[in-house]
Amino acid sequence: MTAMVGNGVRPEHRVVVTGMGVLAPNGNNLAEFWDSLIEGRSGLGIATSFDVSDLPVKTVAELKNFDARKFMDFKEAKRMARFSQVGVAAAKMAIDQSGLELEKENRTRIGCELGTGIGGFKEISEEIEAFAVRGERGPERISPFFVPRVIPNMASCQIAIQFGLEGPNNTDTTACAASTQALGNAFRVLQRGDADVMLAGGAEANLCRFGLASFAAMKVLSTYSEDPTKASRPFDAQRDGFVPGEGAGMLVLETLEHAQGRSAEIFAEIIGFAVTDDAFHIVMPEEDGDGPARAMAKALEDAHIGPAEVDYINAHGTSTQLNDKSETAAIKRVMGDRAKQIPISSTKSMIGHLLGAAGAVEAIASILSMNHGIVHPTINLEHPDPECDLDYVPNEPRRHDIKVAMSNSFGFGGQNACIVFRRFDNN
Repeated sequence: MTAMVGNGVRPEHRVVVTGMGVLAPNGNNLAEFWDSLIEGRSGLGIATSFDVSDLPVKTVAELKNFDARKFMDFKEAKRMARFSQVGVAAAKMAIDQSGLELEKENRTRIGCELGTGIGGFKEISEEIEAFAVRGERGPERISPFFVPRVIPNMASCQIAIQFGLEGPNNTDTTACAASTQALGNAFRVLQRGDADVMLAGGAEANLCRFGLASFAAMKVLSTYSEDPTKASRPFDAQRDGFVPGEGAGMLVLETLEHAQGRSAEIFAEIIGFAVTDDAFHIVMPEEDGDGPARAMAKALEDAHIGPAEVDYINAHGTSTQLNDKSETAAIKRVMGDRAKQIPISSTKSMIGHLLGAAGAVEAIASILSMNHGIVHPTINLEHPDPECDLDYVPNEPRRHDIKVAMSNSFGFGGQNACIVFRRFDNN
């Protein structure tokens, strides 16, 4: 534990990233994901796991060939909703990459913070549909595991159970900002010395008929299905909505002292984080980008840096008309004259919108870009929008030295979260 100093204030710990695990529609592990990003390979397609023939939206971003049994016991997997399965799988990959030997650690000092938008929504909709057709014996057919499968905190708790993590455990359900907020909240836990290690990130797996129909009713999804790989078109003038997806991203975060004490490889340092709310509308952003701009500005203030030091922005970039214009306006407000000099890309152009898991997966994309010195492209940007006139790295990757990267996530309800990473050095 960190001792109290003379004035009664505990010094803040530096927090670093030592492991990453990802399951995305265009890659089932870190290497596949990165290769797909720099090659501009889309993971979008017509839904295969359920019937969409009568739905106005047919394009989704599904995981391919995910087998939970590769990551956990079969019986354990059966008791989990799919969002928990992918969360546990991504956590295992992150722990493996980190080299963390859990049996040698004080597990009361290791915790988990996970973001999810809806929890087990897929399983809830399927169970209600089955319940409705079972007739009078319906109540007797409900599994005793149903409730503990679907509640949103279960992915984080399952990670704790599977790996014996007895430290702080929390779930963030702030819509599409959830996993960026989870990373930031875990960052704060470590900063103040309440844990040595945190598994942090997000998981979402809710692709189903009812869910797709529900989002379609809001008119926020792309209806383009002629070439599904082109349905997500962030910042393009012809964009017509986002493409829902599933996946997970988990990161091992540690205090610098703990990471160096075990000679861990360090991939990045978290230096800033902030959250705000638009207080404007349940689903629509303000056109002037005020809420997102305040989150970005506060994250820079928290990091003790200015716009001149930001080398890359991973945009929320959903491919909706309102969000992309609002985010562009926000970046201009915060970055000023430097806005047009900063490479910006939207990972969602290739993986769709992973809702509560989006921020964590995009944080991983940002760290990979930083470590490889390559900005992945925003694919399908073929028709420039005069109102989205920044450098979105269209269609081709670009070599670029990145010392500081910012990742944005904005969600329904006006939730805004921004996190800032720096390439690690010992100074």
